[in-house]
Amino acid sequence: MRFAPLLALTLLACGGPAYDVVIRGGTVYNGSDSAGVVADVAIQGDSIVAIGDLHAARGRQVIDAKGLAVAPGFINMLSWANEALMVDGKSQSDIRQGVTLEIFGEGESMGPLTPAMKAERLAAEGDIRFPITWTTLAGYLDTLVHHGVSPNVASFVGAATVRQYVLGHDPRQATKQELAAMQQLVGEAMADGALGVGSSLIYEPGMFATSTELEWLAQVAAARGGIYISHIRNEDDSLFQALDEFFRIAAGAGARAEIYHLKTSGPRNWGKEDELLRRIEEARSKGLTVTADMYTYPASATGLDAIMPGWVRAGGFDAWATRLRDGAIRKRL
Repeated sequence: MRFAPLLALTLLACGGPAYDVVIRGGTVYNGSDSAGVVADVAIQGDSIVAIGDLHAARGRQVIDAKGLAVAPGFINMLSWANEALMVDGKSQSDIRQGVTLEIFGEGESMGPLTPAMKAERLAAEGDIRFPITWTTLAGYLDTLVHHGVSPNVASFVGAATVRQYVLGHDPRQATKQELAAMQQLVGEAMADGALGVGSSLIYEPGMFATSTELEWLAQVAAARGGIYISHIRNEDDSLFQALDEFFRIAAGAGARAEIYHLKTSGPRNWGKEDELLRRIEEARSKGLTVTADMYTYPASATGLDAIMPGWVRAGGFDAWATRLRDGAIRKRL
């Protein structure tokens, strides 16, 4: 919501103004690290217009929030509602938890897409089915908004998506010409409103990107005010090597950078948390603008392919599934 202090002063000067909504007596948290303050909140239209002692104010709707927390909408930093919202824009599961902004693009994004990528995605649709009528990331976001959605939406452009656009599922290292083509795609997505570049380095085809490739893409995002955000290459036994790669990419690109869902995966790695945080703080003290987010429960879930080596996944889902029908390959795995 927008804050409109001038409107608030005007309305309050009238004495006992009427608002659309008055939230009384809650503990207001404004999104900073400051302590909450008990206050009233007035809403007019789509704007917060007054915060403070509003005992004389009237509201068409009055909510008693004593003993409750009042805060701006929450941001889902890693949303995978990008498909579900296409068929049901109400977003009830997240809206009812206070989420008002869904951010997509963990490694993959809904554009840019080649005809082959469109066909692959259509073939992979399951219970959630919808036509893919766009080719760019902006085209997807515009289609989604036109369709009608309750939350605000935004997206990173997926590093794996631009890689697939240029190289398909080829697991090889990109040439300089191919890197330049990928950079152009990132630049176009940034011009269309992308928040930056997102990578997810345990999934195919993103897992085949080199540090140099990711640095080149992040450079384009950084030059346009965007960030590099990453599900880093490893979260268990090679966690610290993956963290060092993340730092190198951020430093080389001159980019602000964020780690998706910071974790130490697997019981034998649970003792690494303190050292993990220490290394992030050390990087920050040296001038890197790096941050991290996390989900606050001790579990995770992903596809079976994520625990398998790259050689069996090269070429995409169909190639992986074909290999798994080979008894010798299954035995090797």
